Amino acid sequence: MQLDRQALIDALPHADMRVLLMVLYHFTGDGKWLMPPYTPRRDVNLIAAEDAGFDDDLRAEICQAAADALLTDTAPALPNPDEATLLTMMRHCLSEKVAEEYAPMMREQMGFHALGTDITAPRKKPATPIIIIGAGVAGIALGKLLNDKGLDYIILEKNQDVGGTWWENTYPGAGVDTPNHAYSFSFGKIERWSRYFAPQKEIQTYISKKADEFSVRQHIRFNTEVMRVDWQEDEKNWHLEIIQDGEAQTMVTPILVSAVGQISVPKLPPIDGLEDFQGPIFHSSHWPEGLELKDKKVAIVGTGASSMQIVPAIADEVGELTIFQRSPQWARPIPRYHDALSEQAHYLLENVPFYAAWFRFTMFWRYGDGLLPFLRKDPEWPHPERAMNRVNDRHRQEMVDYMVDKLNGRPDLIEKSMPSYPPYGKRILLDNGWYDTIRKPNVTLYNEGVAAFGANDVIGQKGNHCTADIVIMATGFEVTKMASRLNITGRGQRLDQVWNGDDPQAYLGICVPDFPNFFMMAGPTTGLGHGGSGMFIAECHAHYIANAISDMLAHEIDILDAKPEAQQHYMDKYNALHADLIWMHPQLNTYYRNSKNRVYSVMPWRMVDYWHMTRQFDVQAFRTG
Repeated sequence: MQLDRQALIDALPHADMRVLLMVLYHFTGDGKWLMPPYTPRRDVNLIAAEDAGFDDDLRAEICQAAADALLTDTAPALPNPDEATLLTMMRHCLSEKVAEEYAPMMREQMGFHALGTDITAPRKKPATPIIIIGAGVAGIALGKLLNDKGLDYIILEKNQDVGGTWWENTYPGAGVDTPNHAYSFSFGKIERWSRYFAPQKEIQTYISKKADEFSVRQHIRFNTEVMRVDWQEDEKNWHLEIIQDGEAQTMVTPILVSAVGQISVPKLPPIDGLEDFQGPIFHSSHWPEGLELKDKKVAIVGTGASSMQIVPAIADEVGELTIFQRSPQWARPIPRYHDALSEQAHYLLENVPFYAAWFRFTMFWRYGDGLLPFLRKDPEWPHPERAMNRVNDRHRQEMVDYMVDKLNGRPDLIEKSMPSYPPYGKRILLDNGWYDTIRKPNVTLYNEGVAAFGANDVIGQKGNHCTADIVIMATGFEVTKMASRLNITGRGQRLDQVWNGDDPQAYLGICVPDFPNFFMMAGPTTGLGHGGSGMFIAECHAHYIANAISDMLAHEIDILDAKPEAQQHYMDKYNALHADLIWMHPQLNTYYRNSKNRVYSVMPWRMVDYWHMTRQFDVQAFRTG
């Protein structure tokens, strides 16, 4: 290992000290770095203070010791710590009691145990390629593992490039609301992110580079839309009717995977006059290329995640901006949301061994499972209408105080912005300038939905209205559809019929009875409502599916589908756990629940629990033939 001495010395004072301590322990094996006075201060901020609570003298000592260790030719004492050692290191790094079950998961997430290395590559190969529908994050993760196991496959992608939702959603301000060092694959080259929260273009570029790095791109057929899918029992194959570059074709595969995700179909509510509006009117995921906003009168419908990114991004450009809000949202303060990563930080991440792995760990942890216990109902809590428990109420008060401070002097906006439900009941949003923006003189917030459109105006449900040149529909997605939008028929019924339209269910969120040799990624019950990263779920699903396919081939299983009783057992546990969680709170109106008042989307267990659920393929949960 050769490091530039001066570059390293210049960079070390800018390091996250808790991360640097872990690097020191890797290189020296000296237990003193895991003991006082080298104990970091516990920091629950989403982006922690780099000094870790150490004074100047202690930071200087740690930096000097790191320079001494890194600028020698000595190999690291602990290049690949075992689970017990890693657990000790994690606990010291965070100053928290990390549970034992996290150690194997984090060994994988930090790259000490590569994803999929525990899956045995099958000797037998399918007669025809496996087909994956969708070349977003999930499809690329699975493609990478199938390449590793020597299995042939084809990915069908309706768009012109990879990325899925990150290719489609190009609206101003689009970006990730999980730090990129957690919202990234656990494998592959380290990306040089410009910010902690990177914009859409960077994420799309990252996904594109990974498709090339993992040799997935050559397996993709772009501009290919799946119109219909049917299972043929006698052939033990799926038949797909597709349109590729405008030409109808038929494809056949023994194993089919849906990687279309949950947010791929825009939702446009049935509002009177929608077709009568004379100006541009479009869903936020279909932002017109070259749209001119300067000095325009713009109305935006909805105040969810997309709207909270769009509004601050366009407010200074448009002439007037009117926001129609059905219900207010809780937003967390993120003071460093727009902070750029320094050159010193890039140097450490790209050059210092183990630094990137531990930096990823700290980000992953803060956006992980820590919140879930505070989203569970405390039956003794005296104020269930406003919070689930004492800690949830404290979080609520912190966000109320922040909102009141940001909107000081505007009691009208405070009243409009105050949610009536406990925090985290809906997808938690990050304040990237929302509260500052709605105070601007050219911005109007109406606390009502839209009743109708005219030729050039928008009419609210309470009678407020505005004149508009452009209307942006930030109204979410048809989340319940998931794989059912593929018009897929298994043994006798279409998937949308089995799911009764909006009641999707699946074993592990991956497999459905009577849909043989069919797997889903980002299926029902697998959304993350308490934190975490969609990349993580994609890796869980990729591992499980690659493992299942390898097992099928190794044991010459031609047909495999989930047992109804296995799915029912899984769903019974899922529903029982949700009974005491925030997403069933009576004051909530959220897309997480369907018309039957059942939570169908977000998972009720910890990320680590689901990781363990997807480690092994249990053939006893399946019917085989």
